This record gives sequence, structure tokens and C-alpha cells, in this order.
Amino acid sequence: MTEALAGRVRRLEDLEAIRALDAAYCRALDSGSWDALVSLFLPDGEFVGLSTARGHASLRSFFAGLADGGLTAFWHHVTNLEIDLDGDRAHVCSFLFQPCVLRGVPHVAGGRYHDDLVRVDSAWRYQRKRVVFDYFTPLAEGWDHSRFSLDSARATRWEHA
Repeated sequence: MTEALAGRVRRLEDLEAIRALDAAYCRALDSGSWDALVSLFLPDGEFVGLSTARGHASLRSFFAGLADGGLTAFWHHVTNLEIDLDGDRAHVCSFLFQPCVLRGVPHVAGGRYHDDLVRVDSAWRYQRKRVVFDYFTPLAEGWDHSRFSLDSARATRWEHA
């Protein structure tokens, strides 16, 4: 195999591995598999969004504590990944659609993830995963870009220029 072809194959493998990382993130989060979820982050990795958590212990505590804040069920659907590869680093922007249950009320949320990834021992891991919500509202009220029923989601709102 030529060097150019090997580079192209590696790029395709990296792109697929990053897509698989996002799928594993959604599955672990939605199923409450906190140890599996935390293992997708670097030891000093962070999540920024509804709150900020840094490091495995803080990440586990944050994600496991979502129900305490009223989020008792959620289903993360991530799509439209825009992946910018740069050697052993990558930046990913993706679309999030998230039906969920907040304080017993069905909600719908949508926004973007902005992720910084690092390849460690041939595996991609999150260095930083940030969510920015465009909407987070009760399902019965419909949705638009000005309704938020969760204060911490409102704080992440993407201000379009």
C-alpha cells in the first residue's frame, strides 16, 4: 500500500471511530452506564453545558446526578457530524435532538455539540464536550428559538449573529 493510500485509509478509519465515539456516548448516557460514559473522556476531560464537570470523578457525579435536577429520562440523537481532523486531534460540531422528561413533563431540546478530541493509544477520547442549546421547551408548547424551561439550558443558548 502506498503512503498516500495508507493516509487516506487512516483518515477514513479515524472519521468512523469518531462517529462511533459519539454513538457510544449517546448509548452510555441514555442507558445510565456512567462508568462507560466517563471512560470516553480523557482523565482531565470536561463537559460544558448544563453545568461544567472536569475529570472522571466530577463527570460521573454530574451525569449520575442529572435525575436530581429533574431530568429523569432522555434520548440523545446526534447527527450531521462535521469532523475536522488534525493528526491526533480533532474538532467535531454535530447536531443534537433530545426528547426528554423534565420534572415529569415531556420536553424537546435541540442544539449543537462542539467537541475537542484527542487520540490516545489509537482510541479517540473527549478532551472537551460542550453543548449549546437552541431550544429546550415542553413538548406540548411546541418549540422555537426563544423558549427555554430549564435555566441551565437557557444559559447555553447560541446567540446567532
